[in-house]
Amino acid sequence: MSTLPQSSPASSRAVSDERVLVLDFGSQYAQLIARRIREQNVYCEIVRHDITPEQILAHRPRGLVLSGGPASVYEEGAPRCDPRILELGLPVLGICYGMQLVCDILGGRVQSSSTREYGRARCEILRPSELFDGIPEETDVWMSHGDQVTQVAESFIPLAATDTCPIAAVQHESLPVFGLQFHPEVTHTPQGSIVLRNFVMNVCGCRGTWKLADFARETIADIRQRVGSARVICGLSGGVDSAVTAALLYEAIGDRLSCILVDNGLLRKDEQAAVIAEFSHHFRTDLHVVQAEDRFLEALRGVTEPQEKRRIIGHCFIDCFKEEAAKIEDARYLAQGTLYPDVIESGAAPDGPAATIKLHHNVGGLPEELGFELIEPLRDLFKDEVRRLGLELGLPEDLVWRHPFPGPGLAVRCLGEVSRERLNILREADAILINEIKAAGLYRSTSQAFAVLLPVESVGVMGDARTYEQAVVIRCVNTEDFMTADWSRLPYELLATISTRIANEVPGINRVCYDISTKPPATIEWE
Repeated sequence: MSTLPQSSPASSRAVSDERVLVLDFGSQYAQLIARRIREQNVYCEIVRHDITPEQILAHRPRGLVLSGGPASVYEEGAPRCDPRILELGLPVLGICYGMQLVCDILGGRVQSSSTREYGRARCEILRPSELFDGIPEETDVWMSHGDQVTQVAESFIPLAATDTCPIAAVQHESLPVFGLQFHPEVTHTPQGSIVLRNFVMNVCGCRGTWKLADFARETIADIRQRVGSARVICGLSGGVDSAVTAALLYEAIGDRLSCILVDNGLLRKDEQAAVIAEFSHHFRTDLHVVQAEDRFLEALRGVTEPQEKRRIIGHCFIDCFKEEAAKIEDARYLAQGTLYPDVIESGAAPDGPAATIKLHHNVGGLPEELGFELIEPLRDLFKDEVRRLGLELGLPEDLVWRHPFPGPGLAVRCLGEVSRERLNILREADAILINEIKAAGLYRSTSQAFAVLLPVESVGVMGDARTYEQAVVIRCVNTEDFMTADWSRLPYELLATISTRIANEVPGINRVCYDISTKPPATIEWE
């Protein structure tokens, strides 16, 4: 079976001598496990849950983590791993569904619980274990389960319990197999990073030798070897992902990099000028700018469904790329700034257990008939890792810390029909928001901030006149990994200034709202 994600440059690095594999059973947060382990300077990779023991050994991992998942282990068709992986002698840590599966395979019983646990719980450590070194006897943990292990085999030792979950952690008496019913990967488990560190260091014997500088050096070498004398095309959007991708390629192949910026009319205010300045002066690349605003807006006319917007934009983007790329000689490869969350949220893995949250036009969006081979050097990284890598490569901080911008641009922040007039309104409101956040010194401490234009009109009054105009929503979130996010507690005075300026300076808006939704249940973007 293929792995998840697909093979990438990082998959064969020498730095993978200290590697931990996460078997994905459908959890949207399997990536958080990988990220927490990487924080310990141990390379961690996500693979399919049904990977064979032989494939596991080919990866030469130091340990395995079995992720959570939405299924019940006793249901027909529930995802399962090959039981032989427990016989490899590798340390195994099962988390939530992963713990239930391990206990089920080794003779325990898993049942639906009469008292489900969702949220914070108080956990008592019952017995000492190398997994809980440095953890107090009572600690807060984050639970999210309806099933639980009700009986373990005699070979298992219960390690912890909560008021409603008598078996909250287990350890096998002879095998290096552990299980946690709670989620150590989320920030709501304050000691979770220590637990994961104990697993990779104490149990797996890792030393923490993986560094992003190694990743950069190895990736550059891999790209140079793979590309040879050919030319690579890189699509630019103005965001940090494409910028870091371009920087890696520039280090690897120099002037054999050609960059294409498609101005689709969906960019932020002054975005095109900023990109041209950065990639003409800083990188001095062969930069091609395609003016395609009319083409995209015509294709989007009358379209309101979010996924259809993304599909149309993706197709138009590829068509524009195809036409411009035909003008570039010796171009064999296309580089994209695809990240780990893009891969998972798009459900990119064939037959993978994770659900599709939204379409990403840069994930598997390149038709084979274009004749390019795809290079995705950031496919294994999270957003915060990409930023750190950008600094390692010497990119300017204002570029590295620029807030993320979706591939489909303002089209997915302009709810309802997309038109030139509505985009201009949204663009101006968004610029005011960003300018005020920067002026308040909060841009770096806010992970992502943007305006959303609603397809809603409301009654207002300006001067003595009645208005019936559009509403805009301000969305500001704080997050470490963009897999989960909380809304930013901006000062009321700042929100008041933003609201006043937008209502006064942007014709067509008479109402400003603030989005206080977390992810989950909401997503960061509205569409």
